[in-house]
Amino acid sequence: MVVGAFLFASMGVCIKFASSHFHSFEVVGYRGLIGMLFLLVLTRSRGVSLATRVPMMHLWRTIVGTASLLAWFYAIAQLPLATAMTLNYMSSVWVAAFLLGGALLLQRGSQPLRDQTPLFLTVLVGFGGVALVLRPTFDGTAALGGLSGLLSGLTSALAYLQVAALSRAGEPESRTVFYFSVGATLVGFAGTAVVGPSPLATPQALWLIPIGLLAVLGQLCMTRAYASGATLVVANLQYFGIAFAALYGLAVFGDRLPLTGWLGMALIVASGIAATFLRERAVPKLPAEEHA
Repeated sequence: MVVGAFLFASMGVCIKFASSHFHSFEVVGYRGLIGMLFLLVLTRSRGVSLATRVPMMHLWRTIVGTASLLAWFYAIAQLPLATAMTLNYMSSVWVAAFLLGGALLLQRGSQPLRDQTPLFLTVLVGFGGVALVLRPTFDGTAALGGLSGLLSGLTSALAYLQVAALSRAGEPESRTVFYFSVGATLVGFAGTAVVGPSPLATPQALWLIPIGLLAVLGQLCMTRAYASGATLVVANLQYFGIAFAALYGLAVFGDRLPLTGWLGMALIVASGIAATFLRERAVPKLPAEEHA
């Protein structure tokens, strides 16, 4: 997950440069196409079959994952890189909120309700961090970018839970990422057909190649991490991506965030880490986790 976080942060740099010429649908489409071609070669060389017994699970993962990708790429184009990365990595806090909410609804286990209070407060701290991160955004002209970043984190949480479910169903990571890349290609180019394409005869087009390669390698790392680790533990390790993005933002783009923005990022990271240790003790396992 740490390697994947570095690859995704590096991809964000390429997206920032490419977004001056290409809109989000185009970037998603080319990212998916390059990833799909790469995985065709990879799966063939490894002898991995692309046939699946759980097509509907792949379809749901593709829907939520592509929605997250579109929202995230738009946020990267509109916001400082570290801010967009932080909002996307709110997914671990969203995961904790989903698991907590599901446990409260099902009321499984013998723990009294007050035993779940620490995790509930941890999630609230995470959303307090979001408010601080988004405050300079909404004070400026990038409100839509801030909302897109928040949406990307929410849909990423759904996608990550589905990745974990696919791994428990025995799906290899290359197959999971392949079908996601196919979906991203179809959605991206369908949106491009509606919005209109940009000419490829431009230096910015060269950024599309590393976007696709870094994305598929990051996806493979992320999928392998979720296949071999506890969901919330792995989700918290992705916070290394915020540090990588902050360094890129300072060194490459000269981003300067206000103190409230850095404080909000710290609260989000702290709440995600705390949720890792609290969730197993405070929330009974949900049906989707029983075979983890």
